[in-house]
Amino acid sequence: MHDLIEEAKSARLRAHAPYSKFLVGAAMRDEYGRVHGGCNIENASYPQGWCAEPSAISALVMAGGRKITEIAVMGNGATLCTPCGGCRQKIREFAAPDVRIHCCTESGELIQTFTLEELLPFSFGPENLA
Repeated sequence: MHDLIEEAKSARLRAHAPYSKFLVGAAMRDEYGRVHGGCNIENASYPQGWCAEPSAISALVMAGGRKITEIAVMGNGATLCTPCGGCRQKIREFAAPDVRIHCCTESGELIQTFTLEELLPFSFGPENLA
């Protein structure tokens, strides 16, 4: 978990958040054990920005991964920062309901760990389309 938290911390510092000043970093482990980071990127036209989690998912997919096995997320200060609703559904595309999501302070201290199922109960995933 330590490597995930360190990658999320590093990614958070690269965030482009000139409007909200709310920096978010995320890191995801793929099925090969590799860690992929992402940060939030705001845009002057607010709906056009994107969150840290999809940025990390994109890095994971571009590296050849197709499965998320563990996640770390952090925002500003010591406030609990969980993935938003849209990000929870994006994570669900690549993660099983039992995948752990570690929410940390910006300094890297663990606040709480959730499973995806706890954050997105009764989710709709790829298997629903089989």
